[in-house]
Amino acid sequence: MSTVDCNESPGPKAGRAEHQRERDHATVSVIIPTLNEAGNLPYVLNTIPSWVNEVIVVDGRSRDDTERIAKLLRPDAKVIHELTPGKGAAMKAGFNSASGDILIALDADGSMDGAQIGAFRDALLAGADYAKGSRFCEGGGSNDITRFRRFGDGGISFLLRVLFGARYSDVTYGFIGIWADRLDALHLDSDGFEIETLIGIRARRARLRTTEVPCFEARRIHGISNLRALHDGFRIVRVILTERMRRYRGLAR
Repeated sequence: MSTVDCNESPGPKAGRAEHQRERDHATVSVIIPTLNEAGNLPYVLNTIPSWVNEVIVVDGRSRDDTERIAKLLRPDAKVIHELTPGKGAAMKAGFNSASGDILIALDADGSMDGAQIGAFRDALLAGADYAKGSRFCEGGGSNDITRFRRFGDGGISFLLRVLFGARYSDVTYGFIGIWADRLDALHLDSDGFEIETLIGIRARRARLRTTEVPCFEARRIHGISNLRALHDGFRIVRVILTERMRRYRGLAR
């Protein structure tokens, strides 16, 4: 799978050497935030490659059989209960509980293909610190995004380019991968859907070497999305403006 470097600034040399040492034996943890996704988990879990070392399902107080289905289909899965509402809270809980060298997060609604996890792993092993899925770079696509959401994503991408110099083709897509030892550089402190945008901003500000991985977004299989486009769009814009005004500690050297 071809990738596109979107941050020209390289990551710290020490980090690169550390990654080089880990390449032969890097373990992979997959984090799946869930909220009432029992109908979609059979597809999602069955697409995860057998070589993945750890699967973490973060359940945000689901009212259906999400936990039971997860344990039935993947007995080795680690199920975490996160009481704080929001996708960002679930992702943080999953990241903090993961034991792998490489952390990969994907949605539980069936729109993301777990078979692409290998492309994220390969991008990180090839030298990236952070691998970001994109529906809009060459080789990507979507069967689900609306014109309104596409317009919003384009506007957000433009803001990130102007305010931070981040040339992402897709800002709000949640299929991502990162080396575990780079997670602290992001100082994640957001609980909602704005988490993907926040990760992109802080990866840029921490000068993480970033690669976009082309992805295809399918339609949600069952249920209704928890995303509220207008409400969450305003939260994303607020995060962008807040980040532009704050001092950032950056990556410890």
